[in-house]
Amino acid sequence: MRRGKIYSWPIRVFWFLFVMTLVGVAFTVAFFLTDYLYRLLNVNLPTLMVQIINSFLGLALTFLTLSTFSRFFVREQFNAFAPIIEAMESIARGDFSIRLDPQHEEGILSNLVASVNKMALELGQMENMRQEFISNVSHEIQSPLTSIRGFALALEDDGLSPEARHHYLDIIKAESTRLSRLTDDLLKLASLDAEQVKFVPHSYRLDQQIRSLILTCEPQWREKSIHMDVSLDELTITADEDLLSQVWLNIIHNGIKFTGQSGTIRVGLSQQDGRALVRIADNGIGISGEDRVHIFERFYKADKSRTRSKEGSGLGLSIVKRIVELHKGEINVESELGQGSTFIVSLPLTINHDG
Repeated sequence: MRRGKIYSWPIRVFWFLFVMTLVGVAFTVAFFLTDYLYRLLNVNLPTLMVQIINSFLGLALTFLTLSTFSRFFVREQFNAFAPIIEAMESIARGDFSIRLDPQHEEGILSNLVASVNKMALELGQMENMRQEFISNVSHEIQSPLTSIRGFALALEDDGLSPEARHHYLDIIKAESTRLSRLTDDLLKLASLDAEQVKFVPHSYRLDQQIRSLILTCEPQWREKSIHMDVSLDELTITADEDLLSQVWLNIIHNGIKFTGQSGTIRVGLSQQDGRALVRIADNGIGISGEDRVHIFERFYKADKSRTRSKEGSGLGLSIVKRIVELHKGEINVESELGQGSTFIVSLPLTINHDG
């Protein structure tokens, strides 16, 4: 399809001068034409009437000439926008692979083409993420449902021993709990993304909160004889205490989960550059460099060989990151495979939340 051009300002100035010249020429032609007709018909009209007739004839000639040029100009403009309109229609139908060639475009048209291409690219990426999210959700839900159904059918066997029956029931209960936790995590993540969670910041002692949560997890780390090395500076912060408790619990639980028997977890809190800095480090299995860059992505599981007892939804750290971002903070991880992991959370001491 042939494309027209969106004219730059020098060309528009030229068109303005052209129109003004056209008006002058049209009125001049009108004057000579009426003068010729007056002499041919031997008509002698008052000067005012002659000027009025000349003006109307000049305007008529100007209008006819401009209408001819305007039809050509509108056609050129439409030709210029036609590919963009077609691209927008394709995007509206769900085709995000459309790309326009900006090579031969100029001025505002070049900016429009670049904007359409950028929009198509971003919408395509969002669509891929949506499809991947749905696929991951379906997989994560299907796994416990399959186990529940399989062991429920196995319980119909009248020849099962009491021990086997109790074992199957324990698995069904565990998988039901996992499914419930997945549903809760999905709802929590959706609320965080939409910023619909109730955000209630208040001033409280962050060191006391972390110490209390460590004690809450005591049965888990004592069961593995894990040594908890805790060093918490006294620090007051203004934040949503309930939301941040999910951050600390999730990171601590991960540390316990992936730290071996008689391992060590170090939890530190300090103030640096007017911010609260929390470091939670373990000497567990660690994370490879390849996995580390994806660790906060939804449904990403660094350890592909986890046993059932260590499986999670893959949403915990995504929720952690989202809560930290809502608090205008940052979270990073330092880790090497086999060398343990350190999660570092930096938070402003006072949260100015606009939601």
